[in-house]
Amino acid sequence: MGDLRAIQGRLDALERRPIPQTVFDQYPTTEWAAISRPAVVDNEWSSCGIANVTGLKYDRLECKFITYEVLAGRSEAEIRLAVFRHDYASQLKECISATDVVRLTGNTPGIVGVGKWRWIHGIQFGWDYTDEDDAIYTVELQHRNPNDCKQKADPSAQIFGPYKNSNQSAPSGLDSLFYNNGNSQGVWIWGNQMKYVNNTWQNDGTPANYGWNNVPGAWDGSYNISNMHYCVGLSQERLPNATPGGWFWYVGGGAKYVRDADITEPCFTV
Repeated sequence: MGDLRAIQGRLDALERRPIPQTVFDQYPTTEWAAISRPAVVDNEWSSCGIANVTGLKYDRLECKFITYEVLAGRSEAEIRLAVFRHDYASQLKECISATDVVRLTGNTPGIVGVGKWRWIHGIQFGWDYTDEDDAIYTVELQHRNPNDCKQKADPSAQIFGPYKNSNQSAPSGLDSLFYNNGNSQGVWIWGNQMKYVNNTWQNDGTPANYGWNNVPGAWDGSYNISNMHYCVGLSQERLPNATPGGWFWYVGGGAKYVRDADITEPCFTV
């Protein structure tokens, strides 16, 4: 009888039959906003959306996300979905399944990109087949910066002049920043403390703070990708186009398939 019960349990897991109290995984409450994503550690896969799927008996799921500032040739992104087993003892996570890799090649200027994955996750007997398995399982939306398109910030605009901290008072004696005295032209910084005359610095007192100051507003070079808007376990009837490699859809920019799934690629494992 024990063997028959085990076989029946395997059949139930393979069919992924929904149970009445959890017909679908609940939508997580997250702010759906595209967030700046720089390269992490040594440009490893890093997660920007996590959904706990421990105990689900479905083999199909869907997630959506939005993007911005994906610029062709400057801040392109590789993305995938991956399943992780979080070990109870070590607290580290191990990638056990993933979609194929898609590269986002650019947003239409001024347009928010919208992406969607539909995927058969590939776990043989459901997320939580045996009572002995005390791990937690998650599905995670991951990103990385392509090796041939490193993120590069815009050069900052700069202006030359004196500077101080915002919580400090302006120094006394700030009389003139520029003067013209006959044939001698130069710059005065903070009164008579520092002068620049005829291409020569003349120090008449304690040197003042001066230099090339950055003007805020330069782009930091990072693409923007949101959290997963939702991650749901669904039946074959509701997601017939889900595949083991992942069915992918994207509007508001360009995207292309770049390589098959590889769970051995380096990723952030904490």
